[in-house]
Amino acid sequence: MAICSLAQPADDQSPPVLDTSGQPLETGVEYYILPGITDVAGGLTLVNRNGIRCPFYVGQEPLASAEPNGTSVIFTPFTSGETIIRESRDLSVEFQAFTICIQSTAWRVGEEDPETGRRFIVTAGDKSYFRIDNNGGVYSFSWCPTESCPTCDRPRCGSAGILIEDDKRLLALDGPAFPFVFTRA
Repeated sequence: MAICSLAQPADDQSPPVLDTSGQPLETGVEYYILPGITDVAGGLTLVNRNGIRCPFYVGQEPLASAEPNGTSVIFTPFTSGETIIRESRDLSVEFQAFTICIQSTAWRVGEEDPETGRRFIVTAGDKSYFRIDNNGGVYSFSWCPTESCPTCDRPRCGSAGILIEDDKRLLALDGPAFPFVFTRA
């Protein structure tokens, strides 16, 4: 009788996420998150979704804006002591910006939107832990907390993609994954 098993790489063996220069992303270093294969909008930034200033949503900067790279972020692995950002590992993402909201700019999963059925990525409140997945030279974000919440009962995992609403490009879960690349700020 043959026994077949799939070996999972040890956590520290997961490949590093690479920036556009081919260098591993590092903890505490600022990066821009840019579209991986399209040029219809710029990098990720804080977006006012519906006229209410706080909290801000995560979305794409218009190409015609003064800051087409968006707002820089810092990645922090869930596992303390890690200095390299690795693929498919839990991490937090935080914009490096001050806002009028006087709240955290760390990303978190918002409530499900009743109109779209999707969950927007917002700032303020308790941060959520995301993952960066490799999709053949570009990357996508997903949410499926396994390291940060090993006792969670089957979370509703999802890939992050762009949802267009009132000409605003917002990052939301539960749709097609959107490809990104990372450039050191």
